Amino acid sequence: MTDSLADPHLRFPAATAATGGPRDIVILGSTGSVGTQAIDVVLRNPDRFRVTGLSAAGGRPGLLAEQAHQLGVRVVAVARPEAVAEVREALAARYGAGEPLPEIVAGPDAATELARSECDTVLNGITGSIGLAPTLAALEAGRVLALANKESLIVGGPLVKALAKPGQIVPVDSEHSALFQALLGGSRQEVRKLVVTASGGPFRGRTKQELTEVTPEQALAHPTWDMGPVITINSATLVNKGLEVIEAHLLYDIPFDRIEVVVHPQSYIHSMVEFIDGSTLAQVSPPDMRMPIALGLGWPDRVPDAAPGCDWTKAHTWEFFPLDNDAFPSIGLSRHVGALGGTVPAVFNAANEECVDAFLARKLPFNGIVDTVAQVVAEHGTPTAGTRLTVEDVLQAEAWARARARELAARAAEATPEARA
Repeated sequence: MTDSLADPHLRFPAATAATGGPRDIVILGSTGSVGTQAIDVVLRNPDRFRVTGLSAAGGRPGLLAEQAHQLGVRVVAVARPEAVAEVREALAARYGAGEPLPEIVAGPDAATELARSECDTVLNGITGSIGLAPTLAALEAGRVLALANKESLIVGGPLVKALAKPGQIVPVDSEHSALFQALLGGSRQEVRKLVVTASGGPFRGRTKQELTEVTPEQALAHPTWDMGPVITINSATLVNKGLEVIEAHLLYDIPFDRIEVVVHPQSYIHSMVEFIDGSTLAQVSPPDMRMPIALGLGWPDRVPDAAPGCDWTKAHTWEFFPLDNDAFPSIGLSRHVGALGGTVPAVFNAANEECVDAFLARKLPFNGIVDTVAQVVAEHGTPTAGTRLTVEDVLQAEAWARARARELAARAAEATPEARA
């Protein structure tokens, strides 16, 4: 699979610590779900990993200070300059007398600066397209990129592909980690299709009509995973699965018509690869993100006891259901967006983030999320063939999409019976 960004058959040279000791890790988004679980993996494996820097937005200064002290990091990056005072105060309270405090780097480019710092592996666990610049910085600096920030690949696919060297990216999303592992079972030419599994979210089995009255509280109650609000809502609409289809296409260079989505409520089979002889290889483990995180940090080595395995002494029932494209049109829209390429995926992602915010603020109905995103994508139009994508193109497209999505959401809110009353 030499043409793919994430090739499990290759070993990027920097994957092994140059000193032969613990691998130096930078964790971006350390106070989020992926970041906190990555730190759990690191703390249980001090002989394998050493964290040199952490980045966070700054909204949880106490947790960030605790992490920095536990790990003994050299640098803490804070995205919000206004949070620096609280972070500095939290660090001072956490560290004892005579203990040197870590350096604080602040501002919107702080995570990007940290991503290019001296280390072996950068784990990008930031949520949203703001992770693009750090992704590019890590790749340009020659770091192994353990990628949990799918949005940076989706909105900047051509930019990432232009920088990434063979074997430099190790996927951390559970689905793409599963594909990564299953692809070891054959060559690129032997792959018939990728099968991405979806839990179905909290509304599996409901019709489109039955989804009209869904509330934010209901949508935030995911049956399997504990995630942040944006990813949880994306899982409820299956937009997250649509983004993963685009990500799988970019990572493994498999055409969209050979990437399928199947609903698997138990979330034990994280994805599958079907080969040309009819054999299908699946990666199976209980739903626990520490396993794919550990593989991303440790590749090409596996980390012992990263997460619990399956208990084969107990009975298991695993179910599979076809996707309901009428109730969840986001997958079809994602395929369309991914095929168009250019700035369209950036528009799709940015508009969705704004629509999720509007839904959580009760300004947009649940079905209105994807409907509004589809309208913004349609208004954006088709990219010009042969046009080379730049970071500025992505930023401009996102800004337009956000403004247009907010305008459409506001218009929808004014049209509701509650607004008219």
